[in-house]
Amino acid sequence: MDRDLGTVLVTGGSRGIGAETVFLLASQGWDVCFTYLSQARAAEDVVSRVRSRGGRAWAMQADAGDAQCAPEILARIPSEAAPLVGLVNNAGITGPLGPFVEADLASMRRILDVNVLGVFALAQAVVKRWLDQARPGVVVNVSSIAATLGAPGEYVHYAASKAAIEAFTIGLGKELAAQGIRVNCVSPGTSRTEIHAAAGDPDRPARVASRIPMGRIGEAREIAEAIAWLVSDRSSYVTGTVLRVAGGL
Repeated sequence: MDRDLGTVLVTGGSRGIGAETVFLLASQGWDVCFTYLSQARAAEDVVSRVRSRGGRAWAMQADAGDAQCAPEILARIPSEAAPLVGLVNNAGITGPLGPFVEADLASMRRILDVNVLGVFALAQAVVKRWLDQARPGVVVNVSSIAATLGAPGEYVHYAASKAAIEAFTIGLGKELAAQGIRVNCVSPGTSRTEIHAAAGDPDRPARVASRIPMGRIGEAREIAEAIAWLVSDRSSYVTGTVLRVAGGL
C-alpha cells in the first residue's frame, strides 16, 4: 500500500460509521488512528481486521466529550504512523429519544460536550498543528440529517448540536481555504448502526424507512464512502460544504 498518503485520525472508530470509515481508509492506503470511549474489545477487533488485510491502524481510548483531551490525543499518535493529514470528527451521541420537554439538563450538556465542544477542540488542535507545520490537511465532520429536519418528538437538542457542526463546517472551511486546509461535512440520513439502540429505540430504522424517498435506510459503508471521498484528493475543490447522504431526504 502507498504510505505516502498520510495518517487520518477518526473519532469514534470502534463501531458503526466510524469503524467502516477506518476499514475503508485503511484499505485505500491511509494510516488510521481512531479513538473509542469504552468498547475496547470492539476497537481491538477493528485493528485486527485492518492489519489482517495489510493495513495499519491504531486504537486510542479517549473521551470525545472531554475537550481538554485534544492535545493528549494528538500526542498519542504513534511515531511510526505517517504524518497526520486528515481528521474525521465522527463520534457523536443522541441521548434518549423523547420530547424536548422531557430531556434532562445533564443529557443535553453531554450531547453538547461530545457533539460540539469536543469537535471544536480537536479540530482546533489539529488545525494549529497544520498551520505551524505549513501543511495542508482535511477535516471531515459528521453531522446528521436531523440538523435540517429538526427531529421533533425524538431529539431536537441533538439536531441542534448537529446544526452547530454544519455552521462550523461552512465557516471554518471558508476561513482556512487560503491555507490549503479543507473542511467539509457529511450529513447522513437514518443508517443501520448501533446509535438507535443506544438511544433506546433499536427498531427505529425499520420504523422510519417509509419516510425516505429511496425507501430504505442507509448502510454504514455508504456513509463511509462519502467520508473517504471528502478526505481524498478526489474532492480537492470542495470545502465549506455539507454533503447530504440521506436517500433523498
